Order: sequence, then structure tokens, then C-alpha cells
Amino acid sequence: MIMDVCRPRDFLDRTMDRYVRLFPCLSDPARRSSSGLKVALVMLHLVYVGLLFAFDRHLIEEAETKPWYTASYLLLVVATLIQYFLTSCSSPGYVLDAMRASNEKDIAFRKASKQPASSKNVDVVVTIDRNQVGKNVQGDLTSWTKMVMDMYPPGTSPRNFTCSYCHVEQPPRTKHCHDCDRCVLQFDHHCVWLGTCIGQGNHCRFWWYIFEETTLCLWTGILFISYLKADIVRAWWNAAIVIMLLITLSIALIFLLLLLLFHSYLVLTNQTTYELVRRRRIFYLRGIPERVFPFSKGVCHNLYDFCCHRSVYQLEPLPSVQELEERSRPYTCSDLLRCRCC
Repeated sequence: MIMDVCRPRDFLDRTMDRYVRLFPCLSDPARRSSSGLKVALVMLHLVYVGLLFAFDRHLIEEAETKPWYTASYLLLVVATLIQYFLTSCSSPGYVLDAMRASNEKDIAFRKASKQPASSKNVDVVVTIDRNQVGKNVQGDLTSWTKMVMDMYPPGTSPRNFTCSYCHVEQPPRTKHCHDCDRCVLQFDHHCVWLGTCIGQGNHCRFWWYIFEETTLCLWTGILFISYLKADIVRAWWNAAIVIMLLITLSIALIFLLLLLLFHSYLVLTNQTTYELVRRRRIFYLRGIPERVFPFSKGVCHNLYDFCCHRSVYQLEPLPSVQELEERSRPYTCSDLLRCRCC
């Protein structure tokens, strides 16, 4: 009896070992889970679109008379999936990468200016376990530490902004992600469906993916409703399947709409989900009133920095006391005429 129970388990273990040998990237359980979610999401899109065209013969006939309509819908499906993979494969902006880029820029500047390094600066190699962070960082850490310290108010202890896991100095708006095991610039959240963090480097792509996914869900729902309202003869189980798909699609659409509106609000006010939810736990945001957005530069400037800024490693210092007082001042009619909110 025990042998019969162990045989299926041994068979599964052998099968898994074969897949790991064929695909070494699947040896990591986190990667297997992330890859499984990606495959499930792609299959979910294909099921919805495939059943729509399989049931609605009128849609196929309409493709001959209005090819642009069907082509636009299929193009949106492909663009949404492409945007999904681009976002999931993009870097959110890791602190170690920003540190490495800053050190390389500092070394290049010294070579160009032909100025020898100061004796106070120590050229060291920081070796970090790959399971914790990933790569070795070589360079002058003093320049990075000084740059980060200049972003905080004078007298701030380095222990307040030093990561206890990576042991690196974190610029403002940075948080260590325990799923990725790295510090992320302008950390927003860790997205399970994408299998990566959302931060400064990919927040814009994430917003566009939500927008495309919301539009696709809305368009697909309209096509399903048009199929149910059409005066055609259909089997009862066809209508039952379409109604079940429409119910799940409506739930997903409500969630996506709320998520899109929420992240649009974050973009307009230059906030992140982590800063909004954990504001009282962030030491440099505790004394700031809830209605004051310390990093907001106005709606237009926030949109420009979010959509058009090409630099991945854009480090924002903490605002001064005068800037916080200006942003906490209530709006007046003259402020509206001068477009202070922009």
C-alpha cells in the first residue's frame, strides 16, 4: 500500500527533474509560480477571445464588411499582451543599479577632469550574496553615501535610511521588497500577476497596461452583450457559458476600473501606494499632514515627469520646510487663476 502511494510521487519528482534539466530557469519555485501565472493569464485572454469568435458567427461575418473593427479589437488584444510582458520584464529601478550607475558616472567624471580621488574616499568592492541582492558592486561608496545624505534634512542619522537587508543607503521614497529581495526606487507595490515590483522604472508601463486591460475588458463585455441581445438561434448552453464569462468579466472590469482610477490619482499627486498606505510608518512623512503631498510639483509637472522623463534613476530629495509650507497653504481664487495646482 505504501509502495502504491510513493510511486505517483516518484513519477512526479522524476517528471519535474526532467523539466528542470530542460528549462534551468524553472528550478526556482518563485520563477515557476511567476511563469505559471503568466501562462494562465495568456490562456485566459485566449479563452475569452476564442469563445467569442467561436460562438458569435455574426462577428466573423462582420469582419468581412467591417474589417477595421475586428482588426482593431484583435490589435488591442495583442497590444495588451505585449504590454503585459514588457512590464513584467522591465526593471522597477533597483538601488544597486542606481548606485552602480552613479559610481560609473563619478569615475568617468574624474577621468575626464583628470583630478585624483580624495584621500578621504576609499575605493572598495562590496560583495553581496547573490541570493540576497544579486551582483557585486564595485565603486566609491562615499560619493553615493554623500549624495543620499544630501537628500535628507541635516542631522538625519544614516541608520534611518540604511537598509537592514542590503546594507545600502536608501534615497527617499525607497523600500526593500521582500519578494524581489532588493531595494526599489519609488517603490509602489509588488505585483503578483506581473511577477515583479512596480517602481520608478516601470510605473508608467504598469499604468498603460492597466488602461489597455480595462479597455479590452470593456470592449469584450460589449461584444458578449451584443451576442446575447442578437436575435439568432443558439443553444442554451452557449448562452449559459457566455453569461458566466460575462459575470467574471464584469467583476474583473470593476476591479480594473478602480485600480486605474487609484493609480491615476497617485500619478496626479506624485505618490506611491506604499507612501499612501504606510505614511505613518515612514519616518520622513510622519509629521506632514495627510492632505499635503510632499513630492507633488503640480498636476502638469507630475504628468510630464511620469510620462516623458527618460531617466530611470531620478532621485528626489525631501522637500524643504518652505516648500512644505507652500504646499500646505490652502488654495485661493488667485491661486486658481495662476494655475498653482499645475
